[in-house]
Amino acid sequence: MVRQFLLFIFLIFIVFACQQNKLTCVPTEVVMLIDSLKAQYVPDGRVAIFKVEAAFDNGRLVLKGETDQPEALEILVDQLSEHELESQINLLPDESTYAYKHAIVNNSVANLRSNPKHSAELATQAILGTVMKVLKITGEWYLVQTPDDYIAWVDHGGVSLKSEEDFAVWENVEKVIITSNHAIVADDQENIVSDVILGNILEKISETKEAWLVRFPDGRTGKVSKDSALDYQVWLTALEPTGDLIESYARSLMGTPYLWGGTSSKGMDCSGFTKTVYWMNGLIIPRDASQQVNAGVVVDADLKFENLEKGDLLFFGKPATDSTKQRTTHVGIWLDNSEFIHASKQVRISSIDENSPNYDEFNKNRYLGSRRYLKNGEGNIVDLKTELTFQK
Repeated sequence: MVRQFLLFIFLIFIVFACQQNKLTCVPTEVVMLIDSLKAQYVPDGRVAIFKVEAAFDNGRLVLKGETDQPEALEILVDQLSEHELESQINLLPDESTYAYKHAIVNNSVANLRSNPKHSAELATQAILGTVMKVLKITGEWYLVQTPDDYIAWVDHGGVSLKSEEDFAVWENVEKVIITSNHAIVADDQENIVSDVILGNILEKISETKEAWLVRFPDGRTGKVSKDSALDYQVWLTALEPTGDLIESYARSLMGTPYLWGGTSSKGMDCSGFTKTVYWMNGLIIPRDASQQVNAGVVVDADLKFENLEKGDLLFFGKPATDSTKQRTTHVGIWLDNSEFIHASKQVRISSIDENSPNYDEFNKNRYLGSRRYLKNGEGNIVDLKTELTFQK
């Protein structure tokens, strides 16, 4: 009660202050317009940006912030034209990216952060060969957007910036894909050039009977065993995603450590695991569990673990109530025989059968439903075979 009373007094103070100085207070309709445009164009701040604030300065309405939504910005400026308006909003990609529109991951895995500093939260990862859109360059940090639309910061050491011309060259060269969880690229003297991991993409220069000669985005070269890699186009052409193939790649990652924000065979979170498995089946799927739950088609709407097929995604969390929305916080892959595989502590197999030694009562009791992606690519799912290149 005291808290509500103090809030009421504060609001009265704000209204009174605005009435006393109308030159400095932003009209409510301006704030509401900004909020409505953000809700319409950027319902998910992980994949789009609309960070706009308004203030009065000497009688002028000043807009500050940044966005990657040009249509929303145009509407905002147009609807505020009755004011003496000054827009200082930075439209992304901005002028700092004039020379470099693309960044290609240059290490086996690059760490993408929530803010431009190494101590910031690990938002996600991107693996070698992934092409990312550069939105902004600030010193040695780049704001980038991954093929699954995730926006985060990467440091200069993790990527190689490419001009439009350089990217066009790289895009059209032959490539190889790493099919082992871990491997090594070495030079002619067998010195290690770099490690590589599952799903990495490198330029193919040539081949011998036993190895591929490859080039990294920054120009480093070396050789990788053919036991650990395939010609990318050969791999993609032969690829036929099935429940069995989903299971095969999922099981190959058994024991991989859990890492919040991880999406690689070095360490992964629950949705990073499903993302990696589906990537090796030729599909780019949304990054987070709360995004993955909105793709594909619904199966098992009755929450009885019925009509599930191998490869379906199972979602877990808190169901919606009269006052709260559903919260999806975990995801796994159905394997059949009452079992599913997921990244929790490490990649492991759990069961919904209470008589099984690996019975997972906790997740069974918070089951939210399942989605099918195979042959049902609804939502933000990209089939690599329908793309000219392996990234969006």
